[in-house]
Amino acid sequence: MSLYERLLAGTEKLSVVGLGYVGMPLAVAFSKHLNVIGFDINESKIQQYLSGQDPTNEVGNEGVRDCRVDFTSNESKLKEAKFHIVAVPTPVHSDHTPDFSPVQGASKILGRNLTRGSIVVYESTVYPGVTEDICVPILEKESGLKCGLDFKVAYSPERINPGDRIHTLETIVKIVSGMDEETLTEVSDVYSLVVLAGVYKAESIRVAEAAKVIENSQRDVNIAFMNELSMIFHRMGVDTLSVLKAAGTKWNFMNFRPGLVGGHCIGIDPYYLTYEAEQLGYHSQIILAGRRINDDMGKFVAGDVVKLLIRADVPIRRAKVAILGFTFKENCPDTRNTKVIDIVNELREYGIEPLIADPEADEAEAERLYGIKFTPLAEVKDCDAVILAVAHDVFKNYRQEDFDALFREKEQGRVLADVKGILDKDQYEGAGYLYWRL
Repeated sequence: MSLYERLLAGTEKLSVVGLGYVGMPLAVAFSKHLNVIGFDINESKIQQYLSGQDPTNEVGNEGVRDCRVDFTSNESKLKEAKFHIVAVPTPVHSDHTPDFSPVQGASKILGRNLTRGSIVVYESTVYPGVTEDICVPILEKESGLKCGLDFKVAYSPERINPGDRIHTLETIVKIVSGMDEETLTEVSDVYSLVVLAGVYKAESIRVAEAAKVIENSQRDVNIAFMNELSMIFHRMGVDTLSVLKAAGTKWNFMNFRPGLVGGHCIGIDPYYLTYEAEQLGYHSQIILAGRRINDDMGKFVAGDVVKLLIRADVPIRRAKVAILGFTFKENCPDTRNTKVIDIVNELREYGIEPLIADPEADEAEAERLYGIKFTPLAEVKDCDAVILAVAHDVFKNYRQEDFDALFREKEQGRVLADVKGILDKDQYEGAGYLYWRL
């Protein structure tokens, strides 16, 4: 019997190493068909899952309570599994070079508990070559086993979009690859159990790694172009979104919009690609230029808000500014690599300490990573400026009177910066707001 058949029969188990925004939905989905071990080194996270709580909001509390995942922080449990999926983050250091410590650490743990006949699938976003050149040697060293003889490796890049209820694990085509044809078949069969949209078999592990890293790099460059257009049009006194609506009437116009580009995919993946390119003697021109533009957008937003405060005759150092939303994207609690922090830091350069309110965000994470303490929405009032930074549903449902209640009692000069462009420009300008949007 193949490993796939043994998994179906229940005589072998599948493990997911790393139970975050990617690993958790994977573990829950596979547990509907197979015996699944869900492993994470974070004991408090495991305790949350065991108590039926989903801190990621990806599957919901009910989904956690009803699933059959064997949640554990005990690494020796991994010995019980033969099919392993590694879904840990791949961040960057402060100098934008790849930080392989999560994937290296996961490889060490898995290696210590690897048994003969296993298949290890990496989902973490990396540049071509990382799986075979960095991860495999660690697995071999820690296990004493030989790749290709005692165990096999594969790569299937994650494509989950946190907070997205339409483009999910089940509805996005899954790229799969393996070190040989037999492994590719096994991996393809296993993922086909949960990915209803189907799988695409890449020619090699390196092709699959490259495909993933360029997906987000391409999106990053396109958004950077829109952000640059926004900065140009602001100088011209032209509304960017109005221009994009007009241009969008052409059938082949690509519908990207300006914005803050954070998170642990679009804002990070390009650095993995350009890092390896530089090791090979090629220095990126387009990709890194786009990154520089996107990395500076928080400063641009804060700078324009300060200019509007000056127009409103508000003393800058005494200005009361509130920021609505702190996560890296809407309807998601994740604050890691949020670019809203760049707005906060730039405002501080002007002597402004903004209030930050975000009912969706992970408060403990925000305080641990940035030292940020959120202000309850009910306490946001008497403001001179409000920056709508993240398009959470709770903010999209705000009416004009809800925004009115956030400001000091005056009819003119209320600064409202709509970073995501979700409000009616004419309505708020007509109501006396100094309205601004990217």
